[in-house]
Amino acid sequence: MANFSKWLGAGLGWTFAGPIGGILGFVLGSFVDEFSEGELLNYKSEINQRKSTQSGDFEISLLVLAAIVIKSDGKVDKRELDFVRSSFISMYGKERANHAFKLFKGIISNNKISTRQVCLQINRNMNHPSRLQLLHFLFGVAKADGTVTEKELHKIHTIAGYLNINPHDFNSIKAMFYNEVDSSYKILEIEKSATDAEVKNAYRKMVKKYHPDKLRNLGPEHVKGAEDKFRQVQNAYEHIQKERGL
Repeated sequence: MANFSKWLGAGLGWTFAGPIGGILGFVLGSFVDEFSEGELLNYKSEINQRKSTQSGDFEISLLVLAAIVIKSDGKVDKRELDFVRSSFISMYGKERANHAFKLFKGIISNNKISTRQVCLQINRNMNHPSRLQLLHFLFGVAKADGTVTEKELHKIHTIAGYLNINPHDFNSIKAMFYNEVDSSYKILEIEKSATDAEVKNAYRKMVKKYHPDKLRNLGPEHVKGAEDKFRQVQNAYEHIQKERGL
């Protein structure tokens, strides 16, 4: 219990307030044997001294949004749960991932989560590159069972809108999970009719937008998580180069 309490209190900032804080309160209320009222009050008091996004804030945001997407088609698929767990182990290590997944199971059981309110809180406190990384993770969750259903796609699109992610960014990240003829062009946010010069300019723009260093403020674990998205941009450009003989 001590290790769990330490993990919870050390990495969270603004997520202990607002609607996400309410969700955490609901989940932690089921851990009556593990947390005293004093501990929870101490954790909540820390938010007044934390203005920037902590690594734990991003972590909790991932868990809450993943729960929303997983339940969007009316079922909880084990493959999607396994994706969340394995992703967290890769990013945070087994011990921290185990703590997070314990919390995640409680979040999954909460049927009163407001997608809009949660997203608006995230949008107010998290920068654009971090929100793009959240979106990329959600597509990964939805695709973990082999396909992104229409209900999952609709929910992710709704989340993107609340997170103030524009259609170009949404379609770019979406294309990373669909094996279509023009996916490489969509990833670079251009049409297939783009000139060679426009392709090169688009690639430079996307490298800047999706570079892992954009998430360095969240810690090395999130830089690592952003590398997959960055590689897909590089792969898309290389595919177009090969296709055009550049």
